[in-house]
Amino acid sequence: MKVLLAHTPEMRRNYYGDRSLSGLRAAAEVILHESDETLDAAGLVRAAQDADIIVADRMTEGRGEIFAQLPRLRAFVRCAVDIRNVNVEAASNAGVLVTRAGPGFAQAVAELALGFMVDLSRGVSRATADYQAGRKVEARMGRQLAGSKIGIIGYGSIGRYLAEVAKVLRMEVLVADPFAVVSDTGIRQVGLDELLAASDYVVCLAIANEQTENLIGEAALGRMQKHAVFVNLSRGNLVDEAALARALLEHRIAGAAMDVGRAPDQMPTPELAKLPNVIATPHVGGLTPQAIEYQSLETVRQVEAIVKGAIPPGAVNAERWTRRP
Repeated sequence: MKVLLAHTPEMRRNYYGDRSLSGLRAAAEVILHESDETLDAAGLVRAAQDADIIVADRMTEGRGEIFAQLPRLRAFVRCAVDIRNVNVEAASNAGVLVTRAGPGFAQAVAELALGFMVDLSRGVSRATADYQAGRKVEARMGRQLAGSKIGIIGYGSIGRYLAEVAKVLRMEVLVADPFAVVSDTGIRQVGLDELLAASDYVVCLAIANEQTENLIGEAALGRMQKHAVFVNLSRGNLVDEAALARALLEHRIAGAAMDVGRAPDQMPTPELAKLPNVIATPHVGGLTPQAIEYQSLETVRQVEAIVKGAIPPGAVNAERWTRRP
Protein backbone atom coordinates (compact mmCIF):
# COMPACT_ATOMS: atom_id res chain seq x y z
CA MET A 1 0.00 0.00 0.00
CA LYS A 2 1.00 3.60 -0.61
CA VAL A 3 0.62 6.47 1.86
CA LEU A 4 0.81 10.15 1.01
CA LEU A 5 2.22 12.18 3.89
CA ALA A 6 0.72 15.58 3.08
CA HIS A 7 2.90 17.60 5.48
CA THR A 8 5.22 20.18 3.94
CA PRO A 9 8.91 19.68 4.78
CA GLU A 10 8.64 22.23 7.62
CA MET A 11 5.50 20.60 9.00
CA ARG A 12 7.23 17.21 8.85
CA ARG A 13 10.15 18.54 10.87
CA ASN A 14 7.94 20.18 13.47
CA TYR A 15 4.92 17.90 13.60
CA TYR A 16 5.92 14.42 12.42
CA GLY A 17 9.56 13.60 13.09
CA ASP A 18 12.00 10.90 12.00
CA ARG A 19 10.78 8.19 14.35
CA SER A 20 7.19 8.43 13.12
CA LEU A 21 8.28 8.67 9.48
CA SER A 22 10.35 5.51 9.92
CA GLY A 23 7.34 3.77 11.43
CA LEU A 24 5.16 4.87 8.53
CA ARG A 25 7.71 3.58 6.02
CA ALA A 26 7.75 0.23 7.79
CA ALA A 27 3.99 -0.04 7.35
CA ALA A 28 3.67 1.09 3.74
CA GLU A 29 5.36 2.83 0.82
CA VAL A 30 5.44 6.54 1.63
CA ILE A 31 5.00 9.41 -0.83
CA LEU A 32 6.35 12.69 0.55
CA HIS A 33 5.02 16.15 -0.27
CA GLU A 34 8.17 18.17 -0.98
CA SER A 35 6.73 21.61 -1.72
CA ASP A 36 6.69 24.34 0.92
CA GLU A 37 3.10 25.16 -0.05
CA THR A 38 0.18 23.42 1.65
CA LEU A 39 -1.72 21.19 -0.76
CA ASP A 40 -5.05 22.64 -1.89
CA ALA A 41 -7.83 20.36 -3.14
CA ALA A 42 -6.51 20.13 -6.70
CA GLY A 43 -2.95 19.63 -5.52
CA LEU A 44 -4.02 16.96 -3.06
CA VAL A 45 -5.85 15.05 -5.81
CA ARG A 46 -2.75 15.16 -8.03
CA ALA A 47 -0.40 14.12 -5.22
CA ALA A 48 -2.65 11.28 -4.00
CA GLN A 49 -3.53 9.65 -7.34
CA ASP A 50 -1.55 6.52 -6.44
CA ALA A 51 -2.17 6.66 -2.70
CA ASP A 52 -4.32 4.27 -0.69
CA ILE A 53 -4.08 6.41 2.44
CA ILE A 54 -3.57 10.13 3.04
CA VAL A 55 -1.95 11.19 6.31
CA ALA A 56 -2.82 14.88 6.57
CA ASP A 57 -1.52 17.65 8.78
CA ARG A 58 -3.89 20.23 10.29
CA MET A 59 -3.48 22.62 7.32
CA THR A 60 -4.43 20.13 4.60
CA GLU A 61 -8.18 20.24 4.01
CA GLY A 62 -10.22 17.17 3.17
CA ARG A 63 -12.71 18.88 0.90
CA GLY A 64 -15.70 17.01 -0.41
CA GLU A 65 -14.67 17.01 -4.05
CA ILE A 66 -11.42 15.11 -3.51
CA PHE A 67 -12.93 11.79 -2.47
CA ALA A 68 -14.81 11.09 -5.70
CA GLN A 69 -11.67 11.97 -7.66
CA LEU A 70 -9.51 9.50 -5.77
CA PRO A 71 -11.05 6.07 -6.45
CA ARG A 72 -8.03 4.28 -4.98
CA LEU A 73 -8.16 6.16 -1.66
CA ARG A 74 -9.14 4.02 1.33
CA ALA A 75 -8.56 6.31 4.30
CA PHE A 76 -7.96 9.94 5.26
CA VAL A 77 -5.88 9.91 8.46
CA ARG A 78 -5.74 13.20 10.33
CA CYS A 79 -2.64 14.02 12.41
CA ALA A 80 -4.71 16.33 14.62
CA VAL A 81 -7.78 16.27 16.84
CA ASP A 82 -9.69 18.92 14.88
CA ILE A 83 -11.36 17.54 11.75
CA ARG A 84 -13.67 20.46 11.00
CA ASN A 85 -12.01 21.05 7.62
CA VAL A 86 -12.54 17.43 6.57
CA ASN A 87 -15.83 16.68 4.83
CA VAL A 88 -16.63 13.46 6.68
CA GLU A 89 -19.99 13.06 4.94
CA ALA A 90 -18.41 13.20 1.48
CA ALA A 91 -15.73 10.75 2.58
CA SER A 92 -18.41 8.42 3.95
CA ASN A 93 -20.41 8.60 0.72
CA ALA A 94 -17.29 7.48 -1.12
CA GLY A 95 -16.62 4.70 1.41
CA VAL A 96 -13.42 6.36 2.69
CA LEU A 97 -12.49 6.00 6.35
CA VAL A 98 -11.67 9.19 8.29
CA THR A 99 -9.63 9.08 11.49
CA ARG A 100 -8.43 11.68 13.97
CA ALA A 101 -5.61 11.73 16.51
CA GLY A 102 -6.09 11.91 20.24
CA PRO A 103 -5.18 14.92 22.40
CA GLY A 104 -1.63 14.10 23.37
CA PHE A 105 -0.79 17.74 24.01
CA ALA A 106 -2.72 18.37 27.24
CA GLN A 107 0.35 18.83 29.41
CA ALA A 108 2.16 21.02 26.89
CA VAL A 109 -0.82 23.35 26.42
CA ALA A 110 -1.53 23.54 30.15
CA GLU A 111 2.10 24.48 30.79
CA LEU A 112 1.84 27.27 28.21
CA ALA A 113 -1.28 28.53 29.98
CA LEU A 114 0.72 28.79 33.19
CA GLY A 115 3.49 30.64 31.38
CA PHE A 116 0.95 33.07 29.94
CA MET A 117 -0.55 33.72 33.36
CA VAL A 118 2.83 34.40 34.96
CA ASP A 119 3.84 36.67 32.08
CA LEU A 120 0.60 38.64 32.20
CA SER A 121 0.85 38.95 35.97
CA ARG A 122 4.51 39.95 36.23
CA GLY A 123 5.19 41.75 32.94
CA VAL A 124 7.98 39.41 31.85
CA SER A 125 7.63 40.02 28.11
CA ARG A 126 7.06 43.74 28.56
CA ALA A 127 10.13 44.24 30.76
CA THR A 128 12.30 42.11 28.50
CA ALA A 129 11.24 44.12 25.42
CA ASP A 130 12.03 47.37 27.24
CA TYR A 131 15.46 46.17 28.31
CA GLN A 132 16.29 44.88 24.84
CA ALA A 133 15.17 48.16 23.24
CA GLY A 134 17.25 50.21 25.67
CA ARG A 135 14.17 51.83 27.22
CA LYS A 136 13.78 52.67 30.88
CA VAL A 137 12.05 49.73 32.55
CA GLU A 138 9.14 50.54 34.82
CA ALA A 139 8.82 48.37 37.93
CA ARG A 140 5.15 47.49 38.29
CA MET A 141 3.32 45.66 41.02
CA GLY A 142 2.51 42.11 39.98
CA ARG A 143 0.01 39.48 41.02
CA GLN A 144 0.91 36.04 42.33
CA LEU A 145 -0.95 32.95 41.20
CA ALA A 146 -1.24 31.55 44.72
CA GLY A 147 -4.43 32.83 46.27
CA SER A 148 -5.87 33.98 42.93
CA LYS A 149 -8.88 32.53 41.15
CA ILE A 150 -8.55 30.74 37.84
CA GLY A 151 -11.67 30.21 35.75
CA ILE A 152 -11.34 27.36 33.25
CA ILE A 153 -13.89 27.30 30.43
CA GLY A 154 -14.07 23.70 29.21
CA TYR A 155 -13.22 20.70 31.36
CA GLY A 156 -11.65 18.39 28.80
CA SER A 157 -8.21 16.79 29.00
CA ILE A 158 -6.35 20.12 29.04
CA GLY A 159 -8.78 21.74 31.46
CA ARG A 160 -8.55 18.82 33.89
CA TYR A 161 -4.76 18.82 33.83
CA LEU A 162 -4.57 22.60 34.24
CA ALA A 163 -7.01 22.45 37.16
CA GLU A 164 -4.81 19.93 38.98
CA VAL A 165 -1.69 22.05 38.47
CA ALA A 166 -3.54 25.19 39.58
CA LYS A 167 -4.61 23.44 42.79
CA VAL A 168 -0.99 22.56 43.54
CA LEU A 169 -0.14 26.24 43.08
CA ARG A 170 -2.85 27.01 45.65
CA MET A 171 -5.14 28.78 43.27
CA GLU A 172 -8.90 28.66 43.70
CA VAL A 173 -10.24 26.74 40.71
CA LEU A 174 -13.57 27.45 39.02
CA VAL A 175 -14.79 25.44 36.04
CA ALA A 176 -17.60 26.16 33.59
CA ASP A 177 -18.65 23.29 31.34
CA PRO A 178 -22.32 22.27 30.98
CA PHE A 179 -21.35 18.90 29.53
CA ALA A 180 -18.95 17.82 32.27
CA VAL A 181 -19.44 16.55 35.80
CA VAL A 182 -16.76 17.80 38.19
CA SER A 183 -16.51 15.37 41.09
CA ASP A 184 -13.37 16.89 42.63
CA THR A 185 -14.42 18.74 45.78
CA GLY A 186 -11.41 21.01 45.40
CA ILE A 187 -12.87 22.47 42.19
CA ARG A 188 -15.99 24.60 42.05
CA GLN A 189 -18.24 24.09 39.04
CA VAL A 190 -20.16 27.24 38.17
CA GLY A 191 -22.00 28.82 35.28
CA LEU A 192 -20.07 30.82 32.71
CA ASP A 193 -21.38 34.18 33.92
CA GLU A 194 -20.28 33.51 37.50
CA LEU A 195 -16.88 32.28 36.35
CA LEU A 196 -16.28 35.41 34.28
CA ALA A 197 -17.27 37.73 37.12
CA ALA A 198 -15.25 35.97 39.83
CA SER A 199 -11.99 34.96 38.13
CA ASP A 200 -8.65 36.74 38.07
CA TYR A 201 -7.57 34.54 35.16
CA VAL A 202 -10.05 33.32 32.55
CA VAL A 203 -8.64 30.47 30.46
CA CYS A 204 -10.65 29.39 27.41
CA LEU A 205 -10.30 25.68 26.61
CA ALA A 206 -13.79 24.94 25.29
CA ILE A 207 -14.44 22.88 22.18
CA ALA A 208 -14.91 24.87 18.97
CA ASN A 209 -18.29 24.27 17.33
CA GLU A 210 -21.35 26.21 16.22
CA GLN A 211 -22.57 26.58 19.80
CA THR A 212 -19.30 28.13 21.01
CA GLU A 213 -18.80 30.53 18.08
CA ASN A 214 -18.00 33.97 19.59
CA LEU A 215 -18.61 32.58 23.07
CA ILE A 216 -16.35 35.32 24.41
CA GLY A 217 -17.89 38.52 23.08
CA GLU A 218 -18.91 41.93 24.32
CA ALA A 219 -21.26 40.61 27.02
CA ALA A 220 -18.82 38.01 28.33
CA LEU A 221 -15.90 40.43 28.44
CA GLY A 222 -18.11 42.97 30.17
CA ARG A 223 -18.59 40.56 33.08
CA MET A 224 -14.86 40.24 33.75
CA GLN A 225 -13.11 42.26 36.44
CA LYS A 226 -10.94 45.17 35.38
CA HIS A 227 -7.77 43.56 36.76
CA ALA A 228 -8.56 40.16 35.18
CA VAL A 229 -6.83 38.68 32.14
CA PHE A 230 -8.11 36.44 29.35
CA VAL A 231 -6.17 33.49 27.92
CA ASN A 232 -7.25 31.65 24.76
CA LEU A 233 -5.73 28.24 24.03
CA SER A 234 -8.73 26.73 22.28
CA ARG A 235 -9.63 28.13 18.85
CA GLY A 236 -9.87 31.64 17.48
CA ASN A 237 -13.52 31.38 16.52
CA LEU A 238 -14.56 31.20 20.19
CA VAL A 239 -13.65 34.87 20.52
CA ASP A 240 -15.16 38.02 19.03
CA GLU A 241 -11.82 39.64 18.31
CA ALA A 242 -13.25 43.12 17.74
CA ALA A 243 -14.90 43.00 21.16
CA LEU A 244 -11.69 41.74 22.76
CA ALA A 245 -9.67 44.50 21.12
CA ARG A 246 -12.08 47.13 22.44
CA ALA A 247 -11.95 45.69 25.96
CA LEU A 248 -8.15 45.77 25.88
CA LEU A 249 -7.82 49.23 24.36
CA GLU A 250 -10.33 50.67 26.83
CA HIS A 251 -8.61 48.84 29.72
CA ARG A 252 -11.85 47.11 30.72
CA ILE A 253 -9.68 44.02 31.27
CA ALA A 254 -5.99 44.07 32.15
CA GLY A 255 -4.62 41.93 29.37
CA ALA A 256 -4.88 38.87 27.17
CA ALA A 257 -2.71 36.03 25.94
CA MET A 258 -3.41 33.81 22.97
CA ASP A 259 -1.85 30.96 21.05
CA VAL A 260 -4.71 30.88 18.56
CA GLY A 261 -6.79 33.28 16.53
CA ARG A 262 -8.57 33.84 13.24
CA ALA A 263 -5.46 34.22 11.08
CA PRO A 264 -4.41 31.30 8.79
CA ASP A 265 -3.57 28.06 10.61
CA GLN A 266 -5.54 29.37 13.60
CA MET A 267 -2.75 31.77 14.48
CA PRO A 268 -3.36 34.98 16.45
CA THR A 269 -4.51 37.90 14.32
CA PRO A 270 -1.57 40.32 13.91
CA GLU A 271 -3.72 43.40 14.59
CA LEU A 272 -4.78 41.98 17.95
CA ALA A 273 -1.37 40.53 18.78
CA LYS A 274 0.39 43.89 18.45
CA LEU A 275 -1.59 45.53 21.26
CA PRO A 276 0.68 46.39 24.20
CA ASN A 277 -1.31 44.41 26.78
CA VAL A 278 -1.37 41.23 24.64
CA ILE A 279 0.98 38.24 24.58
CA ALA A 280 0.74 36.11 21.44
CA THR A 281 2.44 32.93 20.24
CA PRO A 282 2.05 31.34 16.78
CA HIS A 283 -0.12 28.28 17.57
CA VAL A 284 2.67 26.39 19.30
CA GLY A 285 0.81 25.17 22.38
CA GLY A 286 1.36 21.53 21.45
CA LEU A 287 4.78 21.99 19.87
CA THR A 288 6.92 19.86 22.15
CA PRO A 289 8.62 16.60 21.16
CA GLN A 290 6.46 14.56 23.52
CA ALA A 291 3.18 16.04 22.32
CA ILE A 292 4.01 15.85 18.63
CA GLU A 293 5.29 12.29 18.81
CA TYR A 294 2.13 11.21 20.61
CA GLN A 295 -0.05 12.24 17.65
CA SER A 296 2.30 11.28 14.83
CA LEU A 297 2.93 7.81 16.24
CA GLU A 298 -0.82 7.42 16.63
CA THR A 299 -1.21 7.93 12.87
CA VAL A 300 1.41 5.23 12.32
CA ARG A 301 -0.63 2.80 14.42
CA GLN A 302 -3.78 3.80 12.54
CA VAL A 303 -2.10 3.16 9.18
CA GLU A 304 -0.85 -0.23 10.40
CA ALA A 305 -4.42 -1.19 11.30
CA ILE A 306 -5.89 0.12 8.03
CA VAL A 307 -3.37 -1.86 5.98
CA LYS A 308 -4.65 -4.99 7.74
CA GLY A 309 -8.27 -4.02 7.11
CA ALA A 310 -8.89 -3.35 10.81
CA ILE A 311 -10.76 -0.36 12.26
CA PRO A 312 -8.23 1.78 14.14
CA PRO A 313 -8.86 3.82 17.28
CA GLY A 314 -9.80 7.35 16.25
CA ALA A 315 -12.05 6.26 13.37
CA VAL A 316 -15.04 8.61 13.04
CA ASN A 317 -17.08 6.88 10.29
CA ALA A 318 -16.16 3.21 10.58
CA GLU A 319 -19.72 2.03 9.87
CA ARG A 320 -19.51 3.54 6.36
CA TRP A 321 -16.04 2.35 5.47
CA THR A 322 -16.52 0.26 2.36
CA ARG A 323 -13.12 0.71 0.70
CA ARG A 324 -11.42 -1.69 3.04
CA PRO A 325 -8.26 -3.48 1.87
